Amino acid sequence: MTYNRREMLQFSALGAAAMTGFPALAATPTVAVTVNPRKQIGALPHIWSECAGSDRAAITLRESWRKDLGRWASETGLKRVRFHGIFNDELGVFAPSILNRGKLDAPNFQAIDEVYDGLLERGVAPFIELSFMPAKLASGKPSFGFYNGNITPPKTMDSWGDFIRQFITHLIDRYGAQTVRTWPMEVWNEPNLPFFWTSDQATYFDMYKATVTAIKSVDPAIKVGGPSTAQGAWLSDFAAYCAANNLPVDFFSTHCYAGDNQDKLFGQNLNLPQSQVIPEVIKRCRQQIDASPYAGRPLWLSEWSADSPALIAHIITNCLPHCQAMSQWTMSSTYEELGVADYVLKEGDMGYGTMIHQIPKVPFNTYKLMHQLGEVRLAAEGPALASKRADGSLATLIWNLAEVQQPSGIPGQARTRNVTGEDKSFQVKFEGAAGKTVSVQYVDQQRGSPLPAWRAMGSPQYPRADQLATLRKAAEIAAPVSMKLDAQGSLTLTLPAEGVALITLV
Repeated sequence: MTYNRREMLQFSALGAAAMTGFPALAATPTVAVTVNPRKQIGALPHIWSECAGSDRAAITLRESWRKDLGRWASETGLKRVRFHGIFNDELGVFAPSILNRGKLDAPNFQAIDEVYDGLLERGVAPFIELSFMPAKLASGKPSFGFYNGNITPPKTMDSWGDFIRQFITHLIDRYGAQTVRTWPMEVWNEPNLPFFWTSDQATYFDMYKATVTAIKSVDPAIKVGGPSTAQGAWLSDFAAYCAANNLPVDFFSTHCYAGDNQDKLFGQNLNLPQSQVIPEVIKRCRQQIDASPYAGRPLWLSEWSADSPALIAHIITNCLPHCQAMSQWTMSSTYEELGVADYVLKEGDMGYGTMIHQIPKVPFNTYKLMHQLGEVRLAAEGPALASKRADGSLATLIWNLAEVQQPSGIPGQARTRNVTGEDKSFQVKFEGAAGKTVSVQYVDQQRGSPLPAWRAMGSPQYPRADQLATLRKAAEIAAPVSMKLDAQGSLTLTLPAEGVALITLV
């Protein structure tokens, strides 16, 4: 008979109980983590800080959204925000009015300027998703969402190209070429899904051609990419089309969620744990890019999501070799893509948002811990991301990975979270650091979470202003705990399922 390590621990505990006459105690599995501060293995790019997603352009004008953005910018190092619908008719780019008496000869960029100004005032830039279709240019009326984002191709590619040239020219006139060149421009959103694009792959590729040609005619240094597909789709076909038509591709972009259908993702049911799905998709996307004429081009995972601290850390770490930027969907729960939510907090799946009314949820606090990592990666064994900071101190994130079922349908529907995991004891050793003092901070479903305080106040559906203030305070990450490494340079921490800990060694 063969036993695994966990079973051996259980038998050992049972044997001890039999000899002493005391009841057996459940053994806590032990995980070994070793960090070598002297071994640098390269740069640690903070790909998780490059971007965060957020519904549609008009939502960025809300006070609650802008306050959430302020915290993201100041506390996580966020650089950019991506959202749908910068050309939606609700922003009036070609909307008839009493003032123009229905004459729509020229676009109106007034509201678009307000959107981008709001980002820049808070220290972040846009990642520009060029969508959806203004009604004046659209070939049909099908739309997405209650805000009616038109999802049809343009009537003519020439009219679309002319509009894009006007848009880019306006941005450069207002913000300057040097600034606009730092704003990646992605053509459309998920054109392989029928509720975001009514046409086919060939028409999307033609629209990419019209778009990138128009943009580069104004300024060749502006970065343009695609195909912005769901589920890692179309990358090889897109690269082949662009190469055949001699089109520039400055970056590739795609989306993936842990709960996506694996038959669609992989062409066969691999039955991967959800924790492995996104890293596997991104690895395959990188292989497709590097097998194309555009080998080495940056890969943006411009939509993904996880609501579990350890799952976030695990996915990011395993995507580091393959992509240059990741964008969690979404930054704020001021989010109406699926309709207006009827809760601030709730049990179970709370949807994509990582913050609401400046109340940090555990994903936000996970990013806040990760922001403290340095930009030089150190060798580490075990579930850990170890780094050296510019000031010479060391920061290491460790995690207790659990299988947490992420929503594959409409997020926010489930009343429970399906978690498979257990508490684990982590023996963390820093080579050559015997007797030194470290500080430790934690984030899990109890610490750095608003839910315990929310439950204690009776789980209100509509928290009052004073309750919101209490929740903000209760959800903050606790002050660091000081601990001393032993004679072997080790310490022992216990983490619950999903939990993460940041260990800082000065």
